[in-house]
Amino acid sequence: MTMAPEEPKIEVPEGYVKLTIDGEEVIAPKGELLIRTAERLGTVIPRFCDHPLLDPAGACRQCLVEVEMGGRPMPKPQASCTMTVADGMVVRTQVTSKVADKAQQGVMELLLINHPLDCPICDKGGECPLQNQAMAHGRADSRFHDTKRTFPKPLPISTEILLDRERCVLCQRCTRFSDQIAGDPFIDLLERGAEQQIGTAETADVLDLASRTSSGKPFHSYFSGNTIQICPVGALTSAQYRFRSRPFDLVSSPSVCEHCASGCAQRTDFRRGTVMRKLAANDPEVNEEWLCDKGRFAFRYAQAADRLRRPMVRNEAGELREASWTEALRVAAAGLLKARDGKGAGVLTGGRLTVEDAYAYAKFARIALRTNDIDFRARAHSAEELAFLSARVAGTTPENGVTYAALEHAPTVLCVAFEPEEESPIVFLRLRKAARKRGAKVVHLGQWSTPSVRKTSGELLACAPGAESAALDGLAKHAPDLEQALSQPGAVVLVGERAAEVPGLFTAVHTLSERTGATVAWIPRRAGERGALEAGAAPTLLPGGHLVTDPAARAVAEAKWQVRLPAEPGRDTTGILTAAADGRLAGLVIGGVDPDDLPDPDLARRALANADFVVSLELRPSGVTEHADVVLPIAPSVEKSGSYLDWEGRARPFDTTIENTGALSDCRVLDTLAVEMDVDLFTQTPAASAADLASLTATLRDSDAVKAAFPGSDAGRAASPGLRAGEARLATWQQLLDEGSLQADEPHLAGTARPVVARMSARTAENVGGTVTVSTERGAITLPVEVADLPDDVVWLPANSAGSQVRRTLGTGHGGVVSIKGGVQ
Repeated sequence: MTMAPEEPKIEVPEGYVKLTIDGEEVIAPKGELLIRTAERLGTVIPRFCDHPLLDPAGACRQCLVEVEMGGRPMPKPQASCTMTVADGMVVRTQVTSKVADKAQQGVMELLLINHPLDCPICDKGGECPLQNQAMAHGRADSRFHDTKRTFPKPLPISTEILLDRERCVLCQRCTRFSDQIAGDPFIDLLERGAEQQIGTAETADVLDLASRTSSGKPFHSYFSGNTIQICPVGALTSAQYRFRSRPFDLVSSPSVCEHCASGCAQRTDFRRGTVMRKLAANDPEVNEEWLCDKGRFAFRYAQAADRLRRPMVRNEAGELREASWTEALRVAAAGLLKARDGKGAGVLTGGRLTVEDAYAYAKFARIALRTNDIDFRARAHSAEELAFLSARVAGTTPENGVTYAALEHAPTVLCVAFEPEEESPIVFLRLRKAARKRGAKVVHLGQWSTPSVRKTSGELLACAPGAESAALDGLAKHAPDLEQALSQPGAVVLVGERAAEVPGLFTAVHTLSERTGATVAWIPRRAGERGALEAGAAPTLLPGGHLVTDPAARAVAEAKWQVRLPAEPGRDTTGILTAAADGRLAGLVIGGVDPDDLPDPDLARRALANADFVVSLELRPSGVTEHADVVLPIAPSVEKSGSYLDWEGRARPFDTTIENTGALSDCRVLDTLAVEMDVDLFTQTPAASAADLASLTATLRDSDAVKAAFPGSDAGRAASPGLRAGEARLATWQQLLDEGSLQADEPHLAGTARPVVARMSARTAENVGGTVTVSTERGAITLPVEVADLPDDVVWLPANSAGSQVRRTLGTGHGGVVSIKGGVQ
């Protein structure tokens, strides 16, 4: 008699358990939820409250399964989204268990008792988990014949979010997201039993409900749009999108957010050539499944009524008139050739370009204009910053630099001149996750306990604006515990673009990194800055971060480009504008730069007025348009392809979403303009531009060209002069939702911007009362006062909000000296 071979025993690794699901043995890591283990086997258990990035709640009870432990069945079906795997556990899902199937059908019947039959008009119709699961796991007939519960609707939770309460199945996804992910716990469960519903403190007051939310504050959150996307039943809808389209009418395209350096993956949905909405795409390495509200809702600028569609040329009467592309390019070429052969021309690109467009500007400056006078930094900047970026940032990638994953696992993160929630919201979410899930220590070097500080359970190192470099130099003496924490493996220092306004701060960051071993990452505010740095759109850099003064690097570029390159570094943004204002530079090429973003808007306007010839490549009229001799319209991101580099140095490519609009990318316009100047850029398409850049950087990488070391700077070490009576130091940075041009035509988004107030310490506020006027010799800003934990004799203003355009009005920035007086002046 032949014995049947024994089944091989499955070895269970340490940290794992063996269980049986629907008759199949499976090995799972300890602590894994049953619902996840079943998913890995290909069994999808229906659910509503479960979400992989939220803590388990067991609120909807739709995921019930049969469970046996130690050979004994549990007395009733269990929620698989809250139960973790155990050794020897036997699980039967709806696939093999009539009990589980009946339980799931019963829960579905209860959820549908009061749910309205409004699928034809519901925004979720066609992509609704409730619809799908009711068909797959519900009963064909309902036993409920009474009147369904109704509520007045919609109930506005904010200017962006509308609530239909009768659709809600109380899954608590929105409340958990607000509390756990965003740190904005204003939306909560109100009332109890049959009257339970979600709402806010404001809705509770409006409805005269007995219960209140924990915060008592309105639902103002930079991440509120995520509650719409994760709501499984259409209870939360977008005021912007409501009743505008249906999912089956939309065409979807993968895309990348153009608003900041976070590099978020998106899905853009459009209909008949018009963008209808944007959703977060799933990218675990970057934004996971989240978007900030700016990235989700701020897309109507591309459809603005004043968008430029045709080129314009200034006539002899001094007025701009529409012209053909042929005429406009010929006029632009003639004017730039004259300027180049005279006193020269400079290029300002701004920070919103794709890598391919930024490379076209860099190549246009070197080949067509024969100059290194080009700078992407349309903001406050310094030579120290550019030297730091050349040595410490250019050329870094996720493989050799800091990543989102590194932030999440860092034991300590120090934020220097960087306000995460305002400047890079997804970085903020990752820092909050690191603090909440892994106990990371997040320290903020700044002026007051901002929402970023509070929501990351952070520690504030308070200092006066402009004194940040001295504060970092003194860490070993005044904060030895932080110095020690930064010496631990994996510690990270994040430095923002505001550091360029503080002399010596980049040097202090570099010295701290060298002293402790902490890794440094630079996080700019604009989406295109990291790519522009790599593309060589800077006065001292060739593509790849190589210095223009390096003969080996220059020789490689000259061989690739077939042209003789200038060997001397060019002027930075301020230098270009100063030279143009003084008549030492004849021409300017401007790529979507707003003069009010520049360190000295008055200087920018003088430069534009005094320059002999100005060419502007822009999407909508700006402060440059009124001075431009030729205006060339360019395509928004949804109408072109290309890529951004996020702050990690990670490439974020995207394809054209809306085709055949006739709009041209910057690289195409510059390529054609260069041809009119008898030069070939080979940037006719974004793909051609990217290939040319990749070929050059690869050759530079394999050549003898070397990157320079960071020389450091001794500037800024001297003590700041004292303040006179009635003076204060200004702290300022931009809020995420403000007067930015890419937020135009979106009133729903503007309605959730944070209040525009002046913040100061209690002692400083005593001297001015409830309203303060902050002034310089150039102008004054008057705002209501809010007391915060700032140092004395410091006032904080939002940099570019309604009624508080700091650069344009005051002509100064972070660390500047201003006068403060109480009341309206």
